[in-house]
Amino acid sequence: MKRVKMVLAYDGTNYCGWQFQTNGITVEEVLGRALSELLEEPVVVIGASRTDSGVHAEGNVAVFDTESRISADKICFALNQRLPEDIRVLSSEEVPLSWHPRKRNCVKTYEYRILNRKIDMPTQRLYSYFCYFPLNVEKMRRAAIYLTGEHDFKSFCTTRGQAEDTVRTIYQIDLVEEREMIIIRVMGSGFLYNMVRIIAGTLMKVGMGVYPPEHVRDILRARNRQAAGPTAPAKGLTLMKIEYETELRKNITGKNEDWEYHLIQTEIREKGKAYLFINRCGPEEFDRLLIRVTHQAVRNGARQVYVCDKEEKERLIPGKAYGYYTFRHGHDMLELKKEVPPLGPGQGDREWEEVKPWQVPDLCALYNKIFFAVPNSATVTENEFRQWMANSRWHMYFVKSQGKTAGFLILVEKGDEVEIDSLGILEEFRGRGLAKKMLRSVEAAAAEKGIKTLSLGVSSVNTAAYSLYRSMGFGSETVTSRWYVTEGKSGEGER
Repeated sequence: MKRVKMVLAYDGTNYCGWQFQTNGITVEEVLGRALSELLEEPVVVIGASRTDSGVHAEGNVAVFDTESRISADKICFALNQRLPEDIRVLSSEEVPLSWHPRKRNCVKTYEYRILNRKIDMPTQRLYSYFCYFPLNVEKMRRAAIYLTGEHDFKSFCTTRGQAEDTVRTIYQIDLVEEREMIIIRVMGSGFLYNMVRIIAGTLMKVGMGVYPPEHVRDILRARNRQAAGPTAPAKGLTLMKIEYETELRKNITGKNEDWEYHLIQTEIREKGKAYLFINRCGPEEFDRLLIRVTHQAVRNGARQVYVCDKEEKERLIPGKAYGYYTFRHGHDMLELKKEVPPLGPGQGDREWEEVKPWQVPDLCALYNKIFFAVPNSATVTENEFRQWMANSRWHMYFVKSQGKTAGFLILVEKGDEVEIDSLGILEEFRGRGLAKKMLRSVEAAAAEKGIKTLSLGVSSVNTAAYSLYRSMGFGSETVTSRWYVTEGKSGEGER
């Protein structure tokens, strides 16, 4: 058994869309029939984008499984001989059996074409919408700005009966003029039913002067299909291409008037962990955001998702069902402080060595090795270390023991306070009192500079470090963040 991926182009004029229907012929039906005849076995085709009736494509993607010995890259040539002239397979290749066109992160690009002239052009009638009223493209561009980013696009979709989450991300909207043709090019992570056509219909209303550009923001806020413009005819819409991620994005940020969050995915591959910071979110959106972003992380491979609500520590309810997930309290991040004691005899010695710029790769590798299993310790990149090093308040050191590198120490100056950002000792050097010795040295260095207070952060479940810091006189305990965790249990929903 092998799975074959195809890139498809088709003229949608004569088809009732992509997906199989009982009331008319579809692209999926024609492809499935032709493949079954060619390969002499029943074939089921799975498409990436289920385009509507009359919508065209130049870069849709589909897969099918087969026992055939025909080379995957040759199937497109043999299949095209059996297909009608308005459907073509542009390429075919073998992919892993787990590869699914609707369950992978991608960027979809659609174009809506508007022929804007006084009299229609017969040769363009099947592939563009004719609009005789002069459109103000500059106003349309200004309106499109409000649609970019992550938003709830409920006003821009036709309800199909299912309880579908209506939040989507549009990366870019361009309006291009080619003589009398206006092209609305929309790039996004995914689209709702009729979403691009409703965007096109709404922008045309702006271009006609019916809506001012700023009104598009009010349409988004309304979350009501009746607030937006009409659904533009299908014939003007073409799915141009689908570009799949070749590697997982390390960081995802969602931000608009209603919410702001940051999803860190740097540890999904090695640890199976993702970290979600909810920086800001209204109560009416909280559950939806938590479910949506947690599910995204799980689909991307996270086995555990840690969540920190930075607005309200107690808003997430342990044991409550959030979609497919329930959360438990994971740990608290604590801030401990102590007053710097006077400099004592023999405290001036420093068994540390300042990190030089060319040593950043060594420091990065050391940091990630030591903190690999420490709760809430996200992987750090070389670029992040260089950014910290460029800030004069940050100081980074290698901890030494008998001339060998035994760990690292990172300090941050904060006025009359020094924060011990991190202190890590390699496993083979533990049990020798090095961490305690480094803390004493930091106290001495702070005393020499007249620093009054030392602070540090520690996880409540890192009992060894917590006990050490308390034994060293660090107190004034404050919970800076509360973390909840869920085990990934994806319901295999489609985005």
